[in-house]
Amino acid sequence: MEAVIQNRRNKIHPQKFALYIVFASITMMFGAFTSAYIVKQAAGNWLEFTMPSIFYASTIAILCSSVALHASYTAFVNGKASMYRMLLVIAFILGVTFLVLQYKGWQELFAIGIDLKGSISGAFVYLITGVHALHILGGIAAMIVAMIQAFTLEYKLTDKRKLRFELTLHYWHFVDILWVYLFGFILLYR
Repeated sequence: MEAVIQNRRNKIHPQKFALYIVFASITMMFGAFTSAYIVKQAAGNWLEFTMPSIFYASTIAILCSSVALHASYTAFVNGKASMYRMLLVIAFILGVTFLVLQYKGWQELFAIGIDLKGSISGAFVYLITGVHALHILGGIAAMIVAMIQAFTLEYKLTDKRKLRFELTLHYWHFVDILWVYLFGFILLYR
């Protein structure tokens, strides 16, 4: 009997496993985008341009959002209900700030003549950052659900609620790390 219980403890939760499969497929998709970027750049007809500085600010916003969400999870697990709620709201606001700054960055790119039609390099930047922004929207939706639960349900640390928060946290950290990779890639290969 003890061996069966121990075996269950060593298995990954099915929802976490499914999330990790999603991470693998997203990673493969962005790997394909960045590979195509490198191949097209080598083919020539590549317009070099400087990324607007607002993209640096958006990077700071998403990194801070990830830190705030992690701190919120830690407060949740440690029974600090008000801190958990406050940090969750801060993480959400910073996540939305990231999207707003991305949009402003796209506007700045467009203002300097980098658009979807004019250059392949510009089109790739819009594609990569735009598809990433869609994934950020998924994380924002998960945080909205987490905030609804945080403010409408009585604070209670249950396995189910902890798992839901962990899934949100893991997804958010993933899109955060993914952005750092993508932005670094764009800066390196532009």
